[in-house]
Amino acid sequence: QVQLVESGGGLVQPGGSLRLSCAASGSIFSINVMGWYRQAPGKERELVAATTAGGSTNYADSVKGRFTISRDNAKNTVYLQMNSLKPEDTAVYYCTAELRRYASDSYRDYWGQGTQVTVSS
Repeated sequence: QVQLVESGGGLVQPGGSLRLSCAASGSIFSINVMGWYRQAPGKERELVAATTAGGSTNYADSVKGRFTISRDNAKNTVYLQMNSLKPEDTAVYYCTAELRRYASDSYRDYWGQGTQVTVSS
């Protein structure tokens, strides 16, 4: 079994900051990409940021310069530092990991259950 557990969501005022964490646990051989998606009410799920095991990163245009993704490979954990938050950042944020459970396994995508981020005054 593999579990991705997110933490760090909550309510914050516009202009504030939050830091999300996501730890992957269970039977894991290796992790390739880890990232964050979000889904606002009535909208499709969208990529926020992603990072590879080698440290390459990718961001949605809407969060560039405000959000920073980082990763601790030894802990199988990915972080999302969110600064200068806006009301339009309000969404459920989902962690994802592309990983394989065994050396002979194929890479598969796993998802966390999501954490709510609400930006409001």
